[in-house]
Amino acid sequence: MLVLSRKPGERIRIGDDVTLTIVRIGPNSVRLGIDAPRSMSIVREELCIDFSDLPETEQFSEETTSP
Repeated sequence: MLVLSRKPGERIRIGDDVTLTIVRIGPNSVRLGIDAPRSMSIVREELCIDFSDLPETEQFSEETTSP
């Protein structure tokens, strides 16, 4: 894993098509802006959890508590 330090307004390039911009840095969060082709899917990792691996009771509670 590559770890970089950036300040608000600074950018990180990934390949030729993706640019990450540091929009804001708060005490407990970082806000990123992402410029990428529309054909590229960008999804938060927590939305990609595979619920089929959880026992049925946990599946129900995870699905009903998420917004």
